[in-house]
Amino acid sequence: MVTLVLRRLLSAIPLLLIVSLGAFSLVALLPGDQAMAIAGEHATPEQLAALRQQLRLDDPFLVRYAHWLGGILQGDLGDSLVTGRAISDEILRRAPLTASIALGTLLVVLLIGVPTGILQGVYAGRAVDRLGLLGSAAGLAVPNFWLATMLITIFAVQLRWLPATGYTPLSEGVLPWAQHLIMPSITLGVFTAAEMARQLRTGFLHAYSQPYIRTAWSKGLPARTVIGKHALKNAAAPAITVLGIRLGHLLSGAVIVESIFGMPGLGKFAIDAILNRDFTVVQAVVLVSAVVVLTANLLVDIAYGLLNPKVRIS
Repeated sequence: MVTLVLRRLLSAIPLLLIVSLGAFSLVALLPGDQAMAIAGEHATPEQLAALRQQLRLDDPFLVRYAHWLGGILQGDLGDSLVTGRAISDEILRRAPLTASIALGTLLVVLLIGVPTGILQGVYAGRAVDRLGLLGSAAGLAVPNFWLATMLITIFAVQLRWLPATGYTPLSEGVLPWAQHLIMPSITLGVFTAAEMARQLRTGFLHAYSQPYIRTAWSKGLPARTVIGKHALKNAAAPAITVLGIRLGHLLSGAVIVESIFGMPGLGKFAIDAILNRDFTVVQAVVLVSAVVVLTANLLVDIAYGLLNPKVRIS
């Protein structure tokens, strides 16, 4: 297992270098005067000169990239062109919110997607299965922004059970923290839960067709053992892949959800940077997103190794 993890970590290094080069090229590929493209037409000559000095635009591209990469290796992601604040501090301040939404999304998947998929696989072809297929199709078809709007309308405006927007840190109370996370977590979790249920159902149907499952039934093993120990272990592999991919790309969904619910997380940070042409922030967010995706893929590989010893050996 240690060898598997080390190999995955080593293979992630060139990928991160490629992503970092692409992210840094966002400024270099701007047409015309790069400082003018960032600052806008109404920028004064003094502002343009200060921006060129800050971004080292007069230096060759590779020199600028090496300087930027060296800062990243030291934990310095640069400063925001709009606020002047350190980007690393902003990311550290906003990351707990987005991580909380990710945790809530995972909880929705575990509470809804996993039980639904297991029930569909065990009772394939019955009413429970057909109802689950209908629910999964609805969950995959509903757009995030529409679901978020409906949740706000029902639970915040009409019933007044939950706050419509904003965020309360965990340090200020567990209950208000959880109340602010319920609707965003459901918004992001429904799609992943639906896909998880479909993958688990497919995995169960495949596992049930295997000889070792029929042998387990013929030996008179209890259903709990056959389903939980044998079938679920093998049916979980494709579902874990889906979960890893969805959690790895959580930031793209957080852009919409955090904007709708007015939550100052990494997604809102990214969309504000794009709208304000804050390219240094965009570069940093792209790099952080790549690290999150690669970390999710690594966790999927580790989970595969725990489920299937053949993965560890190969």
